[in-house]
Amino acid sequence: MAIDTDRQFRPINIALLTVSDTRTAADDTSGDILAARIEAAGHTLVQRAIEKDDADVLANRLNTWIDDPEIDAIVSTGGTGLTGRDVTPEALDRIKDKDIPGFGELFRWLSYKSIGTSTVQSRALAVVARGTYVFALPGSNGAVKDGWDGILAEQLDSRNRPCNFVELMPRLRET
Repeated sequence: MAIDTDRQFRPINIALLTVSDTRTAADDTSGDILAARIEAAGHTLVQRAIEKDDADVLANRLNTWIDDPEIDAIVSTGGTGLTGRDVTPEALDRIKDKDIPGFGELFRWLSYKSIGTSTVQSRALAVVARGTYVFALPGSNGAVKDGWDGILAEQLDSRNRPCNFVELMPRLRET
């Protein structure tokens, strides 16, 4: 990580969504991993929820959080696979203004180091929706570690150089 120690760290407010038909608060291990990493990085976990794999439900939850001025970014885990019930990318298609294609590309590159060609089954992605970042990671513990440790920890750190997502936040709503 290229941290510029002359710059001040700017914590952001993050909402965490687990997408699953089977997980509960008691066994949401990937959500727990992300929550711990968000807070350890110095950010604020302002909301956390679990929703079923239903594109309408997910889009509604995301829209509610996107419209909340206290939420700067949303990180989700789960629902990015290829099965019929995996609909997180479809929900993001409903709410997005812009894709961040490099996020999914980089995620799969990092994931390839851990799981080899099985990474082609991942539809991890990121979008901007009405000035809010939305990052969708797969639901496995390894995938959330890859996504946070390999991408989000740096890009959500305002001190990261040469650039980062945080410094763009004030300009995301520009027209």
